[in-house]
Amino acid sequence: MDQLLTRSVPTGLWHPFPTPPRLPLPLFLGKVAAGFPSPADDYIQKTLDLNELLVQKPAATFFVRAQGESMLGAGIHPNDILVVDRSLEPVAGKIVICALNGELTVKRLARENGRWQLKADNPHYADITIHAELELVIWGVVTTVIHAV
Repeated sequence: MDQLLTRSVPTGLWHPFPTPPRLPLPLFLGKVAAGFPSPADDYIQKTLDLNELLVQKPAATFFVRAQGESMLGAGIHPNDILVVDRSLEPVAGKIVICALNGELTVKRLARENGRWQLKADNPHYADITIHAELELVIWGVVTTVIHAV
């Protein structure tokens, strides 16, 4: 990958996810239908710890809250919490958190016509073609979006 995309983040700017306390919660056997529930599905299969589900590498994981509407097409809404893994390689097609000229942004990384781009998933926002004059630091790859309803 281009040197431009592999600069590291200064260590004082992010904090790794601390070792989480275990908090297993009930996981019901059946899936939830958009209609009437089945009485037969009213029992617990096992427990589920959201830390195990959402955080694969605690030392390389951090959370960040989304702002703006440029990624609505990817299911990222204002105030959603993004789970970001710094250990994953930022490859084309992945959604990344990066500092662009000192401002944090979330965009989809793309390579088109031999050039890297940061693409918005909303047609009302312009894509950003990466060039040498831009200061770009990729902080990590978004693995999960936590979206309140």
